[in-house]
Amino acid sequence: MTDKKKVAFITETLDRLFPETPIPLEHSDPYTLLVAVLLSAQCTDERVNKVTPALFALADNPYDMAAVNTETIEQIIKPCGLSPSKSKAISALSQILIDKYAGKVPDSFEALEALPGVGHKTASVVMSQAFGVPAFPVDTHIHRLATRWGLTSGKNVTETEKDLKRIFPESSWNKLHLQIIFFGRKYCPAKAHDPNNCPICSVIDVSKKQE
Repeated sequence: MTDKKKVAFITETLDRLFPETPIPLEHSDPYTLLVAVLLSAQCTDERVNKVTPALFALADNPYDMAAVNTETIEQIIKPCGLSPSKSKAISALSQILIDKYAGKVPDSFEALEALPGVGHKTASVVMSQAFGVPAFPVDTHIHRLATRWGLTSGKNVTETEKDLKRIFPESSWNKLHLQIIFFGRKYCPAKAHDPNNCPICSVIDVSKKQE
C-alpha cells in the first residue's frame, strides 16, 4: 500500500468508525478545560472526570480558584497523581489569568505555554477544543499509533506532530487527533494488540518493528 493510499484508508476508516468526536474531558468553558487537561498529564481522562466535579464545585473560575489554598486543591486532585506540582500550577496560573488577562484564558499558543504547568500538548488541546484553532495535540498514545502505522519515524511527540501535520490536511487536525485516541482505546491498544483483528493494522500490514 502506497503512503497516499494508506493515509486515505486511515482517514476513511476513522471517519466511518468515529464520525462524532466528543471531547473526553468534561468541562464548561476554556478555563475548566485548561485545568482538566493539566490534570490529565500522566492520568486517564476517566479519572480526571471523577475528580473535577468536586474541584469545580469549589472553584470553576480563576478568581475563586486563586482564593483556594494549594493544600485544599492538592487533596481534591490527589487521585490524578503529581498533585503537589499540579495544585501549585493551577493556583499560579489562575492568578496570572486574573493579573494579565482579566480572568480569561488567552487564545494564543505563546501565552498558554507561558502559564505554569502548561506545555505544548496542553496548549494545543485548549487551542483546538476551546477556540477551534487548528492544532494537532500529540500524546504518547497518538505517537504510538502513528509509529505503529508507519506515519512517522519520529523519536518523540514533537517530531511525530510535525509528520502528522505534514501528512494530513489542516482542516482535519482538530477532529483527527480525537479520532486516533478513540480508535486506539477501542481497537489498537498498547498491550495485547492483535493486528489481525484491528480495522487498520489488519489492512496496512503493520510490521513487527512497528508493533
